[in-house]
Amino acid sequence: MSVPPSSDVVCLGESMVTFVPGTGGPLADVSVFTRGIGGAESNVACTLARAGHTARWVSRVGSDGFGDHLVETIAAAGVDVSAVQRDPHRPTGIYFRTAGERATTLDAAPGRGEVVYYRAGSAASALSPALVQRRDVWAGRVLHLTGITCALSATCEALMRQLTHREPGRPLVSFDVNHRPALWQDADPRLLLEVARGCDLVFVGDDEAQAAWGLTDADAVRAALPEPATVVVKQGAAGATAFSGGTRVQVPAPAVDVVAHVGAGDAFAAGFLSATLRGLPLRDRLRHGHLLAAAALTVPGDLAEPPSRERADALAALDDTAWGRLRLGPGWTGGADDSPEEGAR
Repeated sequence: MSVPPSSDVVCLGESMVTFVPGTGGPLADVSVFTRGIGGAESNVACTLARAGHTARWVSRVGSDGFGDHLVETIAAAGVDVSAVQRDPHRPTGIYFRTAGERATTLDAAPGRGEVVYYRAGSAASALSPALVQRRDVWAGRVLHLTGITCALSATCEALMRQLTHREPGRPLVSFDVNHRPALWQDADPRLLLEVARGCDLVFVGDDEAQAAWGLTDADAVRAALPEPATVVVKQGAAGATAFSGGTRVQVPAPAVDVVAHVGAGDAFAAGFLSATLRGLPLRDRLRHGHLLAAAALTVPGDLAEPPSRERADALAALDDTAWGRLRLGPGWTGGADDSPEEGAR
């Protein structure tokens, strides 16, 4: 007899302590930093927990102060961290970034952010099939993974191949491609396409699909990924297109007064997963993804407080004309007025 899931979503992957400059300018000129946390999978777990779901984070951190900070901060967001392992021999990863948009290329273009990682040999890079227990990763209705883990080490790649192998009884497997060029200097990112084919729900940006796989539009991505039940292609400010079975739905993104771009993709995945868990229609899943992404875009850090479920549902239910007039700015998730028309322009 199968055991009912103990969580809505289990997220597996590395989180790191992040240092954000206290002043503007390039990293070379910054002397004061503010400490935070960053990690695609833990961002999704924290956002889902704040949105009222049960979430578990599975990972490894060092037996150091940075590891303490990560575990305590993620637990404080309401996430189950009981499956996080402590490694006495490897450190917790850290990274430094400027306050601007996260760079997506090896050399940050003018006007974009700088990111410098110190994660080689980290505790999370030792994740492997031998160290991760099925009872931990199969404890949710959904298992959420990202392509970042694929690139961390050979043992991480082996773990990802195992977790995305189709077999009876596994939870719905969600996969955000999260292509980071700096992690693929010595490997072929088409591995991400192979892993994605074993999943049930795949998120990928159109820019990622172009850079990693040479695919130029949403329909080409779906043609390359016929196996997953649902494929979501994120198209930046233009919106997102979802394919599920024979259905194709495109939903534009609302206008957003952006504070920082970091964390928006993770928030989108969390919003889509939240609506999926609730059994909402495909259009509304995309709209909830856009709304949680807008919450992340209007704060300076990776994590934002999501809107109340009632507020998000009201906005997601707007007719197409009202949705197209929507404009969201800093503080929109915490306002007292929950009118669906609030923020329309």
